[in-house]
Amino acid sequence: MFVLEQEFAEVTQYLRTMRGGSAPILVQASDGLLYVAKFTNNLQGANLPFNESAGAELYRSCGLPVPGWKPLLITDAFLNENPDCWMQTDEGTVRPQAGLCFGTRFLGTEEGRLLEVLPGSSYKRIRNHQSFWMAWLLDICAQHTDNRQALFLRDEDGWLDAWFVDQGHLFGGPKGEQRAHFIASRYLDPRIYQGVSFDQIQSFRQTAMNLDADRLWQRIHKLPEGWKTGTALESFAQCLDKLSTASFLQATLESMVEAQRRVNGSEHSGLQHQQKPPVAVLRPGVSAAGMEHRFGPRRASHPVCA
Repeated sequence: MFVLEQEFAEVTQYLRTMRGGSAPILVQASDGLLYVAKFTNNLQGANLPFNESAGAELYRSCGLPVPGWKPLLITDAFLNENPDCWMQTDEGTVRPQAGLCFGTRFLGTEEGRLLEVLPGSSYKRIRNHQSFWMAWLLDICAQHTDNRQALFLRDEDGWLDAWFVDQGHLFGGPKGEQRAHFIASRYLDPRIYQGVSFDQIQSFRQTAMNLDADRLWQRIHKLPEGWKTGTALESFAQCLDKLSTASFLQATLESMVEAQRRVNGSEHSGLQHQQKPPVAVLRPGVSAAGMEHRFGPRRASHPVCA
């Protein structure tokens, strides 16, 4: 693990602007690697660099696959030489701020094909599809306000590995002020949540409970100072509190399984996207029918286009 406040790479080449509300760009850095860079003064909110970096560290700490990342230095000289990378809005062009921005490794390789959307028939080819359950649990605890995003790297034999990307809407969103129903953070196509056993559910809970929160906090405190807003740090602390609360985790997992069971039960009627979710996981605790009294209160194939 690199020392976050010391090691960074300088952006040396602008390749193209990528799609997305934060107006990310694809760049090459001084270490010779390609990154997707998101500006500090992005179009979504001040908490986005924190959410992206802290979310990646949280996911990695729980054994989930996320691309590597590091702070990227963008200079005034680079911005002056590359006006095409400036952000476009309805009101006009916004010049990015020079300084350290968030950069995540670009996953595209010559050896594998990177996919964003899969037909349902391909889900059985995903080697780590059970990771989507663990990701959903983390997203609920981290107040993820958007659908879970993932990319799929296909090898030469046709097998797929899922990588979890775009953590900017964790911890209450880029502005730190949003709240969403727990269904909102599920992967958009629920068919990816294949059958899960009791033992697997318990392993998800145990993984969360075994998280080394102190070590994770040490990493977070090493983030660039300009990324650590008060609302982001508070939401991150609340997330760690939830992940250490066995009753919250158990109730949340039961809510997830029940919600998915109802979706599966309504597939043939075609109404699963119209009906309301069966239970609600609210913040700061869990509110799910029949659960609070049992567990008690909570403690204080399309290629990627861009």
